[in-house]
Amino acid sequence: MSEQLIPHRGNYKQLLSYQKTNVIFCMTYYFVEHYIQKGDRTYDQMLQAARSGKQNIIEGTAASSTSAKTEIKLVNVAKASLQELLEDYEDYLKTRGLRQWEEDSAELTAMRDLGRKHNDAEFFMALTETRPPETIANMCIVLIKQADYLLYKQLQRLSDDFMKEGGFTERMYRLRSQNRSNHQ
Repeated sequence: MSEQLIPHRGNYKQLLSYQKTNVIFCMTYYFVEHYIQKGDRTYDQMLQAARSGKQNIIEGTAASSTSAKTEIKLVNVAKASLQELLEDYEDYLKTRGLRQWEEDSAELTAMRDLGRKHNDAEFFMALTETRPPETIANMCIVLIKQADYLLYKQLQRLSDDFMKEGGFTERMYRLRSQNRSNHQ
């Protein structure tokens, strides 16, 4: 198959990073609705950070056909937004004297395993709706760290692809040169 000027890119909903950030968004929405006072700046900040983590993956994927730079930038914005959200969850636990799961704790290990096996919001929402805020915050912390790793790997792949294939401008030049050669 010949190279296309504007290639059709994959479906963002198939990306594990998107699926994980969608879970985080749903859980965060539930969390702020139930445990953060409306009108509190943290309510809006957490919701926006969770939304940005998800939406920037969508926007980056949509831009990928014509701009590798934009895609890389937006995936990085998603990653940064999740770091902000991570800090909000850690602050929630700290300021209320609640326990953050230790690295070697049974809870953290079990949640890591669940996070590796499941990426669907329905599964995690069923758990979320039956857990106290301390547990939900800890669950989100684990999922955010997993999403951060997935986004890091995605950024590595995007930069490797760019180094091998170039960007839109290089593709335009390549295709135009091929077209000229074919017509001579």
